[in-house]
Amino acid sequence: MTVHMTTREDFTHDAMQHAPQLFSTAMRMTRNRSDAEDLVQETFIKAWRSFATYQQGTNLRAWLFRIMTNTYINKYNAQQRKPTETELDDVEELFLYKRLGSVDQSQLSQSAEDQMLSLFTDDEVKKALEELPDQFRIPVLMSDVEGFSYKEIAEILEIPLGTVMSRLHRGRKSMQKMLYEYAKERGLINEALLPQGDDE
Repeated sequence: MTVHMTTREDFTHDAMQHAPQLFSTAMRMTRNRSDAEDLVQETFIKAWRSFATYQQGTNLRAWLFRIMTNTYINKYNAQQRKPTETELDDVEELFLYKRLGSVDQSQLSQSAEDQMLSLFTDDEVKKALEELPDQFRIPVLMSDVEGFSYKEIAEILEIPLGTVMSRLHRGRKSMQKMLYEYAKERGLINEALLPQGDDE
């Protein structure tokens, strides 16, 4: 969606339309309501100050998310350990899907991802997402929660498109592994259908 603005008043009005989405993502980033409110407020302050740099007719929502993401990374995440690209290397492809023997065969018309997620509560999926390292969690948030395209995510995070795809791939695989553990706890796994000799 593109918007056309000529005044700061128009800019403020249109930018505020995205406040609920910004706050929702800020909550997932910071995991704290007070910090999320501060992050969104700082985002709008920076956006207001940078009004002259906004290119009219481009994606205002993506522009605001880029400001918020950079603010989070630079301020709120500055003291946290930065995960390395190799942290998720040992996560097996389709780790969860290969092991969920209780998937209803009537759901085979759905995608593998839809089948998996349908087995879990919203809280379990949210918990798995929140436990991802930031460099994987933020792209997954942008793609799977906010619905940004890979190209938009690359622009928001200011990273190459290939890096976006790699981080989404790694992040989703890690979520599958965590959800598998939740599935074991809830007894959703049919142990008889697990691959023979598979290491847990």
